[in-house]
Amino acid sequence: MQETISAQTENVSSKKRGRKAVKENYFDVREETAVRNFLVAESMDEKNKIYNQFLRAPLDKMISSIIRRYKLYRKDMDFNEIHTDTHSFLMTKVDKFKPSKNKKAYSYFGTICKNYLMGQIIKDQKETNRKISYEDISSTLEERPDLVYRIDEEVLDYDYVILEYIKELKEYLEVETLNDNEKKLGYALIDLFDNYQTIFSGAENNKFNKNIILLSLREMTNLSTKEIRSSIKKFKKLYISIQYRLKN
Repeated sequence: MQETISAQTENVSSKKRGRKAVKENYFDVREETAVRNFLVAESMDEKNKIYNQFLRAPLDKMISSIIRRYKLYRKDMDFNEIHTDTHSFLMTKVDKFKPSKNKKAYSYFGTICKNYLMGQIIKDQKETNRKISYEDISSTLEERPDLVYRIDEEVLDYDYVILEYIKELKEYLEVETLNDNEKKLGYALIDLFDNYQTIFSGAENNKFNKNIILLSLREMTNLSTKEIRSSIKKFKKLYISIQYRLKN
């Protein structure tokens, strides 16, 4: 009997020794708190202390992960140069984070980094193609009606349009019969438009905006590009109807 108990104890001990340790998130409650402390710190010495002790390493890891995961590499720059440049840019945007919106600093920082890297890649590509005449390209595109969007002469206040869209979208989600993908996308659009000034900061063109929107929606919903395009049709109609109503 004693031998049986000893054997069982040994087996339990072996299992415990073989159990994998639970990994801690590299950007969790401690780091979120550190960001908020950084924002209210009254001196640069205090900010530097918080940054070096709590934020430098997690932000380094975040940026490395984003570059590798999304393959956001830049021409004529090695990984360390891209990393350093992105980290430096991110630190110029930290003070724009608003804890009062009850959003995660992790999400804000990740969006800023992806936004910046994609923008720089687009700029690099423009530089590579600088010998191509813009007039030649634009004239070709203008001959294709499927690639042209005609803007009415009357200019709308798009801040107001977006606020109206968010309000009506919330009501729409409550009363309409939607499938799971449409519901996911609807709530993601509310969050996206609620933070559009942050997400599109530094955006220079529609192509860039579309890339950021698609990337953000895929991350927020875990839907594929095809699923997003299929589910977004109802929300496009709602947006168009709001624009039409505000113009008339």
